[in-house]
Amino acid sequence: MIKQHEEYNMIKQNVPKEILITEANLKRLEGIIQYAPISNEHQKDNLERLSEDLERATVVDSKDIPPDVVTINSTLQIRDLDSGEEMMFTVVLPSNADVSQGRISLLAPVGSAVVGYRSGDVVEWCVPAGLKRLKIERVLYQPEAAGDLDE
Repeated sequence: MIKQHEEYNMIKQNVPKEILITEANLKRLEGIIQYAPISNEHQKDNLERLSEDLERATVVDSKDIPPDVVTINSTLQIRDLDSGEEMMFTVVLPSNADVSQGRISLLAPVGSAVVGYRSGDVVEWCVPAGLKRLKIERVLYQPEAAGDLDE
């Protein structure tokens, strides 16, 4: 009986979390992915993962997206589950990225890893040093929830 329980937990852990995305964000992301320059294997893998996430995402109207979902221009607080370090940043379009100002491109590994996920979700992705695991602690600002719609 214990073995069956362990197998169930392994299967349950491998079930992808639901991803929610607004129609406006989906259109932007598809355009960016289509024309994004790829300069190395990690960027290629990152874009492929983002594309896969978008394919399985549930598309909702901007006014219907829950306020705890990360969208483009959302500001969030995350915690690195391996180091315990907490970080705060805003996920932005590549043209607006400025790491020194806490604006991370949605094409950066951490940016593409969190888009569409919710507060409380744990996201994982591969970096050159291995597997990175982050927990989305809180969405501090989401443009759709604030009524700052840019469609």
